[in-house]
Amino acid sequence: MTHVTLPNGDGGTERYELSAPRGFPTRQNAPFNRVAIAAAHVVADPLAESDPWLDAPVDWDRTIAFRQNLWDLKLGVAEAMDTAQRGMGLDWPTALELIRRSVDASRDHPGAVVFCGVGTDHIAPSPDLKPEDVIAAYEEQLEAVEACGGRVIMMASRALAAAAKGPEDYAKVYGRILEQVKEPVIIHWLGEMFDPALSGYWGAAEHGAAMDSCLEMLAANAAKIDGVKISLLSKEMEIDMRRRLPEGVRMYSGDDFNYAELIEGDEEGYSDALLGIFDAIAPAASAALAALAADDRDSFREILAPTVPLSRHIFRAPTRFYKTGVVFLAWLNGLQDHFTMIGGQESARSTRHLAELFRLADKAGLLRDPELAADRMGQAMAIRGVA
Repeated sequence: MTHVTLPNGDGGTERYELSAPRGFPTRQNAPFNRVAIAAAHVVADPLAESDPWLDAPVDWDRTIAFRQNLWDLKLGVAEAMDTAQRGMGLDWPTALELIRRSVDASRDHPGAVVFCGVGTDHIAPSPDLKPEDVIAAYEEQLEAVEACGGRVIMMASRALAAAAKGPEDYAKVYGRILEQVKEPVIIHWLGEMFDPALSGYWGAAEHGAAMDSCLEMLAANAAKIDGVKISLLSKEMEIDMRRRLPEGVRMYSGDDFNYAELIEGDEEGYSDALLGIFDAIAPAASAALAALAADDRDSFREILAPTVPLSRHIFRAPTRFYKTGVVFLAWLNGLQDHFTMIGGQESARSTRHLAELFRLADKAGLLRDPELAADRMGQAMAIRGVA
């Protein structure tokens, strides 16, 4: 049996024995009956000369190779989103280079889907901004992404959250951008648990009132909208909004706590998926979605059920630090050679947090090479003082 020494809950350590991996496939050929997109992380270049908390050197080869793994599993890629540390180490020039490289790589991968984040993160949020300033910022990024051939995700804007005086400013900004887009876009409503600077988005502090404003905007621009992704970590909010969407507008689940039941759906509908956790659980997600498309709901539930406790742990508060867990799991699984993140974010979670992540990933059958995972976990624990 493969084992590793981990911290336990009372200040000591324990010998943890790993389970056998599930042996999920690395390539998927079966059809899906849900749209499934993974928000993908970036791999840092640990050997670049940089100031780790200030710079964002990227290992482009490893970063694109990770996206090719997702495409092999029939998952789409949401590029340059918050999972890629957009706004937490990844600046707009680097994000645009990432988008260019990802879209170019997708052309050599038949059937690959890439949606790309368009935001306003190259301007500083300020209450002195006017809606026209936010519109101009969105337009600059929109033009650059569409010039690359990328499909668009219209990201929530910190600048708009700071500048807007009420729902009418959101309607104005979104309406002006959506009338210009070449293809229907995905709207992303990112909650304040992911980014505190987005509190009060859509012009209301209360989520129900904010949803009403968002739905009005969606209805006014439905022809230019592929779908909406809400990241509020509330299945009730997502289901409520899903049932009220304009005809033809998809609901993309952004609920990393309840995605399994939201994707499966109920008698009134289901959610498609655009999830950061799909980066971490991609082989299981792909296998489960293939089972669901084959109407094997028991297998769908059996595969995804043990991934939910893992996801809830990775996305626990402060939720914005979930990227640390996503990258840590990629390293444990040999998808990158190190646990270094842009912005120094490898330090954002505690040793006990990473130890519990390891246990939950093992219970979900997601450690594809237990010996490699145990060796790397041992390295991580030794660096953090676990004898």
